[in-house]
Amino acid sequence: MKSWISLFLPRDEYKEKKILYFFGEGSVLLMLYLVFMLLGLFWFQIDGQTIVLIGIMIFLFYVTLRYIFSGIEYTEVSTKSQYKKELKFISFRSIFALFGYALMYLLLEGIPSTTEAWIDFIGLTICFSVVWGIISFISLKSSYKKNKDLL
Repeated sequence: MKSWISLFLPRDEYKEKKILYFFGEGSVLLMLYLVFMLLGLFWFQIDGQTIVLIGIMIFLFYVTLRYIFSGIEYTEVSTKSQYKKELKFISFRSIFALFGYALMYLLLEGIPSTTEAWIDFIGLTICFSVVWGIISFISLKSSYKKNKDLL
């Protein structure tokens, strides 16, 4: 069955099915959160924007974390040599992300003019690269463990 969301899903049928499950589970969590907030509005003093943003964050974090820990990203990594090769690629990709983020930041925000702005720029750039690398490493490790167990 094809729908507009098929444009954003992988061609691999197994991955596609898993991601659709994650979207479905995230949607149920979002619905439960919204029902809870609807019933609890008498006790909580939260504005509407905050409620919506928290709901969006719940959905995005859940789907992202499920994808990272599912072990479906690196389906071809099942041997130690493939693992090491992919780990090296992740390291290079994290460094590339560091420079890419720095370039995008400079293009959008301009060159920082104060010491605090430089500290913010360097801190955000390093945090982005480290988080990118950690997420990729966790996903690789989950995939490797899952693929090794299947053999």
